[in-house]
Amino acid sequence: MKTPRSGGDLCRRYVINSGDHYSLVCTRCGARVADDGMRSGCALCGDDSMLRTEYEAEGFGVDPGASGVFRYRQWLPVRREVAGSGRPAVFRSEGLGGALGLRDLWISFSGYWPERNCGMRSGTFKELEAYTVLGRVPEDAGVMVVASAGNTAAAFAAACRDYAFPCLLVIPERAVAGLAVAGEVGEHVKVVALEGATYNQAIAYSRRLVASSPEFFAEGGVRNVGRRDGLAVVALTAYEETGRLPDFYFQGVGSGAGAIATYEAAGRIIRASASSGGDEAMPRLFLCQNAEFAPLHEAWTGAEGAHPDGQRQVLAPELVNAAPPFSLAGGVRDILTHSAGEMLVADRTSALAASAMFEELEGVDIEPAAAVAVACLRDAVLDGRVPKDARILLNVTGGGRRRSFAELDGASHRPDLRTAHPDSAPEAISSDILNSFSKGARRVQLI
Repeated sequence: MKTPRSGGDLCRRYVINSGDHYSLVCTRCGARVADDGMRSGCALCGDDSMLRTEYEAEGFGVDPGASGVFRYRQWLPVRREVAGSGRPAVFRSEGLGGALGLRDLWISFSGYWPERNCGMRSGTFKELEAYTVLGRVPEDAGVMVVASAGNTAAAFAAACRDYAFPCLLVIPERAVAGLAVAGEVGEHVKVVALEGATYNQAIAYSRRLVASSPEFFAEGGVRNVGRRDGLAVVALTAYEETGRLPDFYFQGVGSGAGAIATYEAAGRIIRASASSGGDEAMPRLFLCQNAEFAPLHEAWTGAEGAHPDGQRQVLAPELVNAAPPFSLAGGVRDILTHSAGEMLVADRTSALAASAMFEELEGVDIEPAAAVAVACLRDAVLDGRVPKDARILLNVTGGGRRRSFAELDGASHRPDLRTAHPDSAPEAISSDILNSFSKGARRVQLI
């Protein structure tokens, strides 16, 4: 199960020992521990907190010789560079900004947009976290199990295929079609599709799979510092491009991992700036959800809960997480409180109109989650919640898929397992899945 393969061109080692340039710190009790590449929680605080990275490098810096996300490797919890990653395109918006009367609107675009040198195959910023996770995890960890509503699955499918790392994706059946954007996934990626399931049922099923065999390990979701610090590349790229933090930050959120990542990255930038006499301040985080199903908005505002069927009616299913990390230490409540942030919502009609508006003004299609954020930005401007002369960073978390389908080779996928019982125990099928992995090469040999 742990056969290495040749292919050193796919990665390069640039730290000898894992964690030698950073440590993990509990956001609740402050305990500090070394990283083994898989640790996702504090032994003392358990599920009441998250771990956060603290890096030896105090100042912001880039490695111009590294590619994609690894340009920021001094602030990434990684032990190797994995080839194939990209970075967001960051630019001042004239189209959308002009239409909204905003004089300093910046867009961070993750997806497929060759003219802006952005070529993320999955069409989503989830690639930032996928490649960082692969740069962190030990080579002999086993089979990584990833639960996804769609976008994360496409990103990990592409990254794990190219890196030849064994990955089992657990997704609702409706998300199978979205994997086509990743192209052929090859023998290293397997897919379990749950008929009629919600995202949270996929999460629960993936946990039972992990418990069924020591060969499986959980990718970790929002608790994985690799995921969060990978998503923090949005903030780092924007800071490198613009030279300062924004006053306001807008993003569509499900678990809130990307927003937590931005908050943590902004904190590092603020501390680095202060040490050299600068005066950077924390951006106000404006986080956006589907109006039809918005658990974070409800938890923050105390609003009445959405209809139980709301999550099946939303435009952006990737923003649906019925149990997001709101109240734990370092979670969404903390970052909203400390950034004077807000939770906003947009309904399906508003988000569809915002999507059409963005494509007309900026010239590229965007994913539903990004459309929700654009709709919330538009409404916040109309309501006077943001000054028109403020510097605003809009995180367009996915886009360009329609064009990528036309220009790149996609692939239709048949799940390796389809089950109509998402609440059933998966132990009976674990051995079959593991046997399917053992038929092919499993590892990339480090150089």
